[in-house]
Amino acid sequence: MAIRYEFIKQDKQTGARLGIVHTPHGSFETPTFMPVGTLATVKTMSPEDLTELNAKIILSNTYHLWLRPGHEIIREAGGLHKFMNWDGAILTDSGGFQVFSLSDLRDIQEEGVHFRNHISGEKLFLSPEKAMDIQNALGSDIMMAFDECPPYPASFDYMKASVERTSRWAERCLTAHARPDVQGLFGIVQGGEYEDLRKQSAQDLVSLDFPGYAVGGLSVGEPKDVMNRVLEFTTPWLPQDKPRYLMGVGSPDSLIDGAIRGIDMFDCVLPTRIARNGTCMTSNGRLVVRNAQYARDFGPIDENCDCKVCKNYSRAYIRHLIKCNETFGFRLTTYHNLHFLIELMRKVREAIKEDRLGDFRDEFFESYGFNKPNAKNF
Repeated sequence: MAIRYEFIKQDKQTGARLGIVHTPHGSFETPTFMPVGTLATVKTMSPEDLTELNAKIILSNTYHLWLRPGHEIIREAGGLHKFMNWDGAILTDSGGFQVFSLSDLRDIQEEGVHFRNHISGEKLFLSPEKAMDIQNALGSDIMMAFDECPPYPASFDYMKASVERTSRWAERCLTAHARPDVQGLFGIVQGGEYEDLRKQSAQDLVSLDFPGYAVGGLSVGEPKDVMNRVLEFTTPWLPQDKPRYLMGVGSPDSLIDGAIRGIDMFDCVLPTRIARNGTCMTSNGRLVVRNAQYARDFGPIDENCDCKVCKNYSRAYIRHLIKCNETFGFRLTTYHNLHFLIELMRKVREAIKEDRLGDFRDEFFESYGFNKPNAKNF
């Protein structure tokens, strides 16, 4: 298999897993957070920045790269790694989420989805076979099966039909996957908040023996307690010897809670998106550095952070850059936020090694302010 999961140990307090995922472009320890590089770049970051941050794997987007510059151009370039000069691992999502979230006009059929390009309005068609062809051309280490990501909330009957279709599409993805020796393909468990449908979806996909599994259809508007409950009754149906990936989740509390519930991999645009609005993650909670109160604050974004941004630049300077719409300001806040989450996951792994992740969660939530009434999250 192109992708292999190595189990290291389980936290005695919470049951969280410590492991290593091995890919054709290197290995990474889990639980881990993957920065998102939608269009073959993590916004404002260079590949050298990501290496400096100790990011071992990033995510790119099949749908967006299919539209621009086109998967055939990337194939001609020698694949996504060479195209963007990144020698670490890459995961590509299937494009399914974008089809369902960006296109108002779409027609879901058994063969695939007819929809309109959200940029040009052009009519397009994406099927399991097409999603595999695009991702094979991109050459990512981890590919995702094409699935339907239903809205939240959705009725049981709608979700049941969707889960059954997603299972059939997953089987077609496996058949169409042309490079299983060098690219791993993950199945995506759907089912909304319905326990029996999550079980059905997981069992369908596990029977197909994917090298890894994602939990999809979460972080789509449901409350945090619903997400946690769904993870609690979903992950037990997934194999112990395969990596588990929770799609689209990146708030600090959800990363820790997801790890406690057996998740190994996470991704989200959250840290880079909020950075461009001047919002920073710190050891004491959310800080909006563009606010007027920081105009004469010459301290670092986070006095407990050792990233190069906090070592060298003040809140006042970064606020000035962002207020003036200077790209360097967005670059600094993005670097800091990615450092914060990557370092957070390193601390989570360390806590698992020492069988104290439950204690770490309590300490982190207290310092971050999640336990306070009306605490502001992201």
